[in-house]
Amino acid sequence: MIAMVAVFGMFLLLFAFIGSVRGWAKEVLVIISVILALAVISLFEDLLNLEAILFNGNTTLQYWFRTFTVGILVLFGYQSPSLPRLQKAIEKRGKIQDNILGFFFGIFSGYFVVGTLWSFSSQAMYPMLAKYVQAVPPELSDITDRVLNLLPPMWLDEPVTIFISVVVSFIFAIIYFL
Repeated sequence: MIAMVAVFGMFLLLFAFIGSVRGWAKEVLVIISVILALAVISLFEDLLNLEAILFNGNTTLQYWFRTFTVGILVLFGYQSPSLPRLQKAIEKRGKIQDNILGFFFGIFSGYFVVGTLWSFSSQAMYPMLAKYVQAVPPELSDITDRVLNLLPPMWLDEPVTIFISVVVSFIFAIIYFL
């Protein structure tokens, strides 16, 4: 068996490679789409108080709703159009610099995408994977708990925090991309 922390690290490297190919500006759109997905989830679950109506205590259904919401918005984030502003950003700077920035922003977008999905899966007790997930040794359990506490749904858990994140990310997007 492999520890979830190791799988998370491998996904971060995969997203870093993808980010270096796509460029940093497109990876920023993916990060913004995850923040928007967390805002939509918070809107349904916390602000509209539909958690009891929609899920009725069913954590697996809640997990699939959250995963579907993040998946759809991340898909649209990855299918971002080729905006002239993005092309100008790539042309102005060297290709190597864009690849390096894309690498680091790819790690950050992987942290947001995979970290969010892992956090939701952990909260739901790993639906569909429960028979494959085993208890980890104490030394890995401590690392896993620390990493899980650093994932986006843990620090973007309050509606006010998510609202501020959405506002800041859209201000950044409007200033830079338009």
